[in-house]
Amino acid sequence: MTSYFDEAGRSIACTIVEAGPCVITQVKSTAKEGYNATQVAFDNKKEKNTANGMKGHFKKAGTTPMKKLVEFRDAEIGSIGTTIDVTIFTEGEKVTVVGTSKGKGFQGVVKRHNFSGVGMGSHGQHDRQRAPGSIGASSYPSRVFKGMRMGGRMGNDRVTVKDVAIMKIFPEKNILLVKGSIPGANNSYVTLEK
Repeated sequence: MTSYFDEAGRSIACTIVEAGPCVITQVKSTAKEGYNATQVAFDNKKEKNTANGMKGHFKKAGTTPMKKLVEFRDAEIGSIGTTIDVTIFTEGEKVTVVGTSKGKGFQGVVKRHNFSGVGMGSHGQHDRQRAPGSIGASSYPSRVFKGMRMGGRMGNDRVTVKDVAIMKIFPEKNILLVKGSIPGANNSYVTLEK
């Protein structure tokens, strides 16, 4: 993240996003594929690391192999081989950012669900400060209910952040400054939707 200073001199926390150049690699139609969509590719990749089927797919679009493919449903963006860059956005426009959040591995109930733990360390308690406590009754219902908040894998989920403002556009470098934070680690892929 970085800071952006607006006309009033206020410091606004922003995230730097490289948004292009992207290439349209396929236009799907209801007649052939059963639904309308536009497939967009981003980030060049070595040809030796590309499967033969994908090489043909990119060759048909007239581009080099790319790492990330994303489909936009019911979007009329352009024809196959068209290049898209940051000029489709305007400063001040609100976009939706979709990405994968940072994975945190297996976490306990205190970190994952904000439990306070069992409590004090005295009165016979031993290593119970971060334990979940009781999780169910005895003879009835004789089971643990589905959805019970317990320890488990945390993060690495698909996250959508709506109405993120574009603060500044740098068309020569295909870079956007978007207000606030967005999901994912550094250098991870996100999707920007108008």
